[in-house]
Amino acid sequence: MKIIAAISLALSLLAAPALAQEPDLIFKKSTVWKFLSPDHKLATYAIDDPIVKGVACHFTVPEKGGFSGLIGVAEEVSDISLACRQVGPVEFTEKFEQGDEMYRESRSLFFKKMRIVRGCDAKRNTLVYLVYSDKLVEGSPKNSTSTVPIMPWGDQPAQKCADHLED
Repeated sequence: MKIIAAISLALSLLAAPALAQEPDLIFKKSTVWKFLSPDHKLATYAIDDPIVKGVACHFTVPEKGGFSGLIGVAEEVSDISLACRQVGPVEFTEKFEQGDEMYRESRSLFFKKMRIVRGCDAKRNTLVYLVYSDKLVEGSPKNSTSTVPIMPWGDQPAQKCADHLED
């Protein structure tokens, strides 16, 4: 019994988001009607970058319906779209590395995750966000990229993302 509890705890920790923030559901739209079980849907979410204040990302993911989706055992497909924008004055709360994970979400019962990572194009003073999914054995080449040029906001000058990169 203790082994089962330990495995359950380990799996729940693996499935936890990179940071404690949960995305906000904006809306869902059905794409495939199912007669006696939930429909397949597209779900659009918003999430704020936890270390770059003033930047928000919206992503849309397919959610499987049917009975496997209802009980949470369906493996979700890797089609994910991403759009990130400056929504206020940009303020970095800590340094980051190129390709740091901003958000992570489990996309199947075991071993498949969606990840949003962040980088800095120092030459253009632009934040670059990449969403992709991976699996323990084989990931997916499907991905989406969004960029956020850091602009002045009101009377506040634009910060430089290169100044906040880890060496």
